[in-house]
Amino acid sequence: MIDFRSDTVTKPTAEMKAAMMAAELGDDVFQDCPTTNALQHWAASQLGFEAALFASSGTQTNLLAMMSHCQRGDEVILGQDWHTYRWEGGGAAVLGSIQPQPLPVQADGSLLLEDIAAAIKPDDPHFARSRLVVVENTIAGKVLSPEYMASVAKLARQHQLACHIDGARLMNAATKLAAEREQDVWQMARQLCQGYDTLSLCLSKGLGAPVGSLLLGSAAVIQRARRLRKMLGGGMRQTGLLAAAGHYALQHQVARLTDDHKHCQQLAAGIQQLTERYACWQGKLRLQPVQTNILFCDMAPALAAALLPYLKQQGVLLSGSNYSHAGTQWHRLRWVCHLDISASDIARTLELLETFSKQQES
Repeated sequence: MIDFRSDTVTKPTAEMKAAMMAAELGDDVFQDCPTTNALQHWAASQLGFEAALFASSGTQTNLLAMMSHCQRGDEVILGQDWHTYRWEGGGAAVLGSIQPQPLPVQADGSLLLEDIAAAIKPDDPHFARSRLVVVENTIAGKVLSPEYMASVAKLARQHQLACHIDGARLMNAATKLAAEREQDVWQMARQLCQGYDTLSLCLSKGLGAPVGSLLLGSAAVIQRARRLRKMLGGGMRQTGLLAAAGHYALQHQVARLTDDHKHCQQLAAGIQQLTERYACWQGKLRLQPVQTNILFCDMAPALAAALLPYLKQQGVLLSGSNYSHAGTQWHRLRWVCHLDISASDIARTLELLETFSKQQES
C-alpha cells in the first residue's frame, strides 16, 4: 500500500518501537513519568521555551493554548483556512467560549498585517475582547518566513495580544528554510518561534510518532494548560511509551524530512511531465507549487472520478474534495509524502499514472 492521504498514517520504525519498549514509566498526571518529563524538558530547551506539556493531539494542544490565553468572551484572530478554525470541530468556541475572528489567507499562506491590525477590537463592551493571534506554519505545505513570523509577533506585542503558533509541521518549515539559508534546522526552528508565547508541535505527522503533540510556552502558561488538559479529559497515566516515541522522532527523524520534500518535488515534476505528454490532462489538471511535503493538484471532477478508483485498486491511496472556482468545478487532490513513502513508491505511482494516461487516450 502506498498511502498519500496524510503524514499521520506512518508506522513506528523498529528503532522507535525499541525506544518505546525500553521507556521508564510513571504516572504523568502526578508528573512523575521520567520519560515524559525528559521529552518535555528537551523539547522546551531545543525550541527556546521554558516548559512543555505532552498531550494526545495537535487539536488538543491548540485548544489548550487558546483556552490558556483567553477567557470566556475573548477573541482569537486567525486565518479562514487555519486548522484551528476550520478543522478542529469548533472546539475553541464550543468548549472555551472563545470567539474566532477569521481573516482571509493570502496565496503565500500568510495573513496581511493590516488585516490583523484592523481586526483587533477597541476596548468597548460591544465587542469581544481581542486576546490572541494564531499563525499556522506550515499552512497547506507553504512556509512562512522567520521575517514574517517576527512581524506578526511584533504586531501582537504592540497591541498587548498573546500569539500562538500552530506548528503541526513546524519542522518541515524549519527544514526548508534551513536548507535555503544554510543554517542548522533547530536554530531555524527557534528563530521561527522567537517572540511567540506558545507553540503546538505535532509528533505524529512528518516526525512519525504514533500519537502525541507538545504545547510549549512559559511555565505559567503550561501550568494553566495542565489544569485545562485534566478538565478536558486529557490527563493520561503511563505516557512514557508514547513520549519515548516522540522523543525518538525529534532526535532522529527531523533530518530525514528533506527526503519527504525531495520525493514530493519528484512527484510534482513527474505529474507535470505527464500533463505535457498526454492530451487527456491538458486543461484538466493544475498543479500547485510544492514547498515541503504536500502537493495539491486540481483536476476535472470526471477525470478524478476515474483516477481515484484506479489508483485505489492498484494500492495507492490519496484524499481529495470538490470545490468551485470562478464558476468551474474542480476536484482538489492532496498528496502527502512521509517516512513510509519511498523513492520507489514515487516511481511506482508515476508509472501507474502513465498507464492511466494511456488508457484514457486509447
